[in-house]
Amino acid sequence: MRRTYNMVTDTVFGPNLRLWDNLLQTTAILAFAVIGAIGGMIVSSERFLGALVGLVVGIVAGTFLSGLYLGIYRAVQHARGRHD
Repeated sequence: MRRTYNMVTDTVFGPNLRLWDNLLQTTAILAFAVIGAIGGMIVSSERFLGALVGLVVGIVAGTFLSGLYLGIYRAVQHARGRHD
């Protein structure tokens, strides 16, 4: 049952309930948010506004890139016949 659920949510639509995937995505988003905030503070003369903009950019980038990674990773796993 779980294998079928994972196959449908990976290939069609639905929430991903894999702990590893969710921890990876959460860690990536937090890391990108911190890096973005620090980078925004460094490049902007207005420290708070730079940090805020960098934080938002980091969250968006972290979400997109970690989602892209997970999508490619799961596609490769499915191609190999592993639908854990």
